[in-house]
Amino acid sequence: MMKFAFNMPLAKLLPPHAPGRLDMVRRAAQALEEAGIDAGLLSEHPAPSSEWLHNDPTAHDSLDPLTALAFVAACSTRLKLFTNILVLPFRNPFLAAKAAATLQIMSDDRLLLGVGVGYQREEFEALGVRYEERGALTDEAIDTIRLAWAGGSVVKQGRHFNAVGNEPRPIPMPPPPIWVGGGSDKAVERAARRGDGWAPFFSVPTTDEAVMRSAVVSMDHFGQKVQRLHALRAEFGQTGTFDIAVAPPFRPAEMTQGNARRFRDEVGELQQRGATWIWTSLPTQSFDHYLELVQWYGEIAAACRTEQ
Repeated sequence: MMKFAFNMPLAKLLPPHAPGRLDMVRRAAQALEEAGIDAGLLSEHPAPSSEWLHNDPTAHDSLDPLTALAFVAACSTRLKLFTNILVLPFRNPFLAAKAAATLQIMSDDRLLLGVGVGYQREEFEALGVRYEERGALTDEAIDTIRLAWAGGSVVKQGRHFNAVGNEPRPIPMPPPPIWVGGGSDKAVERAARRGDGWAPFFSVPTTDEAVMRSAVVSMDHFGQKVQRLHALRAEFGQTGTFDIAVAPPFRPAEMTQGNARRFRDEVGELQQRGATWIWTSLPTQSFDHYLELVQWYGEIAAACRTEQ
């Protein structure tokens, strides 16, 4: 059955200097659960470019996803917690492993760890990470995180660390699935070789060439990528459970029957092409509007499930 994840634009909606913010987090989480939504998602931009933040249509504020999702976990009971995405090159992989394992354990195993390489050169420079290393650092981090979660002593020489018999804890049982974000050929290969899922996105109008290179641009393009993904998994001998989570190209802002039908049609086509999860950003300007959109999209999600 198709599952759904909706964004929680908390950085945008929570008033920075007013009481009641925790209650708003609780109301948002409970609204998603009551609407039958399977997961709430948060993205990551710890130090974005000011030019991007103020001028690019894809720009958005973001909280630290693992910290914020811990609060969401405490305000909900069954809602999955989806990092979409955590930029692995920004962190030491052992610290990333500990933070993710902590959230997995404290939330009763609800974390979906979406990860990616990142794309803003200015953000990498601000954080002291070489932009050119981001792909290699991501691969290294996924492998190291899995070692850390396996338990026992870890011996591994990395590009910027050297574990000589260290024993990371806590050990999550089960470990959270790792979904690889991005639609580039390299992201597809990384997901097939190292991931438990793939989480691409369709392009929106933007001047950022890195975003365009990493996006899916049409339904046919998505289908081709899925076929390539499965072929690579077979080549790599990967046979475990695997999810494909994708955001439909259409993101309706107006709650009309026509928009609902168009969104449902795209969900159905994506499912036919291999998607198992649908994630999307709800275009909202206020907290009350967000709650209304959650309920409306929840009704669409329920209709999609009955059509399966």
